[in-house]
Amino acid sequence: MAIPFRRTSKTRKAKRQTHQKVDVPNTSLCSNCGASLKAHNVCQNCGYYKNKKVIDIKEK
Repeated sequence: MAIPFRRTSKTRKAKRQTHQKVDVPNTSLCSNCGASLKAHNVCQNCGYYKNKKVIDIKEK
């Protein structure tokens, strides 16, 4: 394995690592109850997906 001749500078390392950040997931609003949820997922509050009831949610 090759050994680096010179140390990698802070700037060079930072330029390489700029694309490794964590993005905030996109959220949308439920069309039935208005709750915030991840895109393309069933609403955990009411059980609806695209204005259709998919799962039954037991109320506490």
